[in-house]
Amino acid sequence: MSDSPAPLADPHIAFDPSEGRRDIVVLGSTGSIGTQAIDLVLRNPDRFRVTALSAAGGRAGLLAEQARRLGVRTVAVAREEAVPVLREALREQYGSEPLPEILAGPDAATQVAASDCHTVLNGITGSIGLAPTLAALEAGRTLALANKESLIVGGPLVKALAKPGQIIPVDSEHAALFQALAAGTRADVRKLVVTASGGPFRGRTREELAHVTREDALAHPTWAMGPVITVNSATLVNKGLEVIEAHLLYDIPFDRIEVVVHPQSYVHSMVEFTDGSTLAQATPPDMRGPIAIGIGWPDRVPDAAPAFDWSKASTWEFLPLDTEAFPSVGLARHVGQLGGTAPAVFNAANEECVEAFLAGRLPFNGIMDTVTAVVTEHGTPAGGTSLTTRHVLEAETWARARARELTAKATAEARA
Repeated sequence: MSDSPAPLADPHIAFDPSEGRRDIVVLGSTGSIGTQAIDLVLRNPDRFRVTALSAAGGRAGLLAEQARRLGVRTVAVAREEAVPVLREALREQYGSEPLPEILAGPDAATQVAASDCHTVLNGITGSIGLAPTLAALEAGRTLALANKESLIVGGPLVKALAKPGQIIPVDSEHAALFQALAAGTRADVRKLVVTASGGPFRGRTREELAHVTREDALAHPTWAMGPVITVNSATLVNKGLEVIEAHLLYDIPFDRIEVVVHPQSYVHSMVEFTDGSTLAQATPPDMRGPIAIGIGWPDRVPDAAPAFDWSKASTWEFLPLDTEAFPSVGLARHVGQLGGTAPAVFNAANEECVEAFLAGRLPFNGIMDTVTAVVTEHGTPAGGTSLTTRHVLEAETWARARARELTAKATAEARA
């Protein structure tokens, strides 16, 4: 491992350290990660200041309220048609005071990601977060990365731009690995152990999953997340993406990244070292802890999230992954090893299938069946280590179209 390239996320390196308050840009501010990050900032005004916000545009009232409370200079929305509603919401919040700058359009988040700040928190959901990720890295910002998809679909692009220590992961699992890895060197690491809650369907067979509903899939036992991420947790696609992400972030081979089911979600991940010891990072489930690591490292933010009450008895379980009922992790390993455009195809097909499932056009098991078919049909990935943004976009476009075709065909056959 000593001859391997430097990992993208390295807890031993604090990229671009600063004194005083850190200026933060929050992408996806009205989503789950964004709202929790803003709560953390508002509770720590001596440490952080938000200078710009971006969101899709569907929650203009919340976005305007965030802008006023934080005193930002720029607000960005992806949907240009949302601007009139946003401007009116801002006027209600600001009264006669000057409004912040408004940016709109598909490139708006990318613009604010490159703006003057210390850290960009990318909390956007989906592969649309790739361009802002690249913009933040190219501008030399510290990137607190919650948008795993941008790393999945554009791994070589991200690796080509990121400097050592420039990325701090915000996923609970990767923030856990990040912290545990601080206890040793890469040469000391035997394997990474990524924990999974098992989602709402833990213990069910593939046959028992055939008729689960949208409501069943959205009833996650531990975490409160958006619908796409929640369904990804139900299929364990989320865990497959995290395996690829761990490989890219820490430069650990796939055969040394293990997934274990931990229903309580107290241990967020573990690192096993060559001397036989294992370090686990554990907190009650709360994303404000990983967010605080992402925007505050190498400093810790006091009381960012709740701690355990060790005076109370509790039981922690660890179970093997059922790869037959949940084939997503194995398929993710496969596309991760293929590299090139294969992860982009996997991710794009999954996003289309999740949308179809949520709309009632695809059964639960049909999500992974369709994704597997699309990945298999894709065959040899394009790009390899010479991957370009064009390769990614073309692969995603093809995968989305093919997933829609297969979904429509399955729907028609089911009705026949």
